[in-house]
Amino acid sequence: MRNGRVDLTRRQYLAAGAGLVAAGLGGVRPAFALETVRQGFQTNIWGMPTYYLLKSGLLEKRGIKFEEFAVPSGNLTMQQMVARQVDMGTYAAQSFIIGHDKGGLVAIAQIEYVGKTAQIVTRKDLNLTKVSELKGLKVANQTGSSVGNVFMDVIIPGAGLKKGDFQEVRMDVNNMVSAMAAKTVDAMVNVEPYNEIAVAEGIGTSIMDFSQVDRMPVFMAATPDFVDKSPDTVVAYLKCWQQVARDFKDNPGKVTDVIYAFFTSKGYTLSRDTFAKALARVQVDPGFPTDLVPGLQRDAEVLLREKKISAIPDWKKALRPDLWAKASA
Repeated sequence: MRNGRVDLTRRQYLAAGAGLVAAGLGGVRPAFALETVRQGFQTNIWGMPTYYLLKSGLLEKRGIKFEEFAVPSGNLTMQQMVARQVDMGTYAAQSFIIGHDKGGLVAIAQIEYVGKTAQIVTRKDLNLTKVSELKGLKVANQTGSSVGNVFMDVIIPGAGLKKGDFQEVRMDVNNMVSAMAAKTVDAMVNVEPYNEIAVAEGIGTSIMDFSQVDRMPVFMAATPDFVDKSPDTVVAYLKCWQQVARDFKDNPGKVTDVIYAFFTSKGYTLSRDTFAKALARVQVDPGFPTDLVPGLQRDAEVLLREKKISAIPDWKKALRPDLWAKASA
């Protein structure tokens, strides 16, 4: 010690530095410094890749803690995020665009395509084959959802119908099959696995899926507040999604077991074969495609026409491919 200063030998200095690195303090951000993620997800098939992420243990391995916020439909997660009650959530393009318009939400990854999972299913006893035959009937629809918006704004006009030609019955997607079975509605605009359940149980007939008009990309969105506050957490979180992508590709049996167990735990009596058919309609491929803007622009123009948003988003602000790129580096 000289004049109150401690002099270290070179060996002592190197040993101390090594200790700091081992503790996560020598230029490497420690795991405990990452933020807790409030994760929203929908309990239909669209939210199941996120559910698998939460149950996989991958987040914990990277030191990320999380809280789960499960809802019937992604547009509800979007609303929670606009209100800053949830940090992350998945939903299709239409809900994402509305969420950006209302609350500045940003897309940090595209998780999947779900156009084949969204369908119009009619009561089997009615023997319907075309959308135009819905005229005068009762149609269950989760109003405000991406599926609901595509149905009302794109599919209905394309079939030569207009609002008022049928009775829209507002309903959560998880209640629609029982309503069809009870004949309180004649058709439903729904997603998997509920469509496959209705068909397998002889309740309904699928007359179209939405991939004919929209591939329906589903995004992982985040609040701008969370991204600005904790970009390190977002990057670590996206690294976990890269492992999820590998699991869906290389270990589908493990993925199916986790997700199938979720639905059976909720009381759904669907066979594993029925569930496998439903899950096969989801194209899970987390990433950040470079060709997103044209499709989002078309969706935004429809939403603007229908006065559901105030302006076309600035895509350079709404899309954050830089975060996925950092996670991939």
